[in-house]
Amino acid sequence: MAEMELVGVQLEMLSNSPMLMLRETGEKGRVLPVIIDVPEAQAIGRGIEGIRMARPMTHDLMIDILGELGAELKRVTVTELKDRTFYAELLVEIGAEERTISSRPSDAIALAIRSDVPIFAAEAVLDEAGQFLGEEPIEDLDDPDELLDDFKAFLDDISPEDFDG
Repeated sequence: MAEMELVGVQLEMLSNSPMLMLRETGEKGRVLPVIIDVPEAQAIGRGIEGIRMARPMTHDLMIDILGELGAELKRVTVTELKDRTFYAELLVEIGAEERTISSRPSDAIALAIRSDVPIFAAEAVLDEAGQFLGEEPIEDLDDPDELLDDFKAFLDDISPEDFDG
């Protein structure tokens, strides 16, 4: 498993769909692009900005429910890529017991942002879908805007066939 950080959400030009971008921490620095739906992109954006609505939206409600039940989200993991669909899991601690719950990556990330928990990706997922933005691994790129610009340039030169196994 590799720890990831959320770089952001942007509109993918070819499909006109929101894309969640995770970057591997550490020396490899692969970027994992995940196409998501608009409501989840908005939920992630609100989480990044710390925006709370007058009434709790779904992801805020889920965090509130976990808290009321004495449960705590410990981490989220992008676990699998099957038939061009990403899968994720939530690790939830209830007392001394840990439970793993299946999730869409977009929902898992929206919850992770609100809970300030680590995000991971399975090595197999990164090996299959992780991308370097240039010829070399990204090591010292700390400016998210620069990373997004590099990723946009990368997207200009990529086709769906590049992700086929």
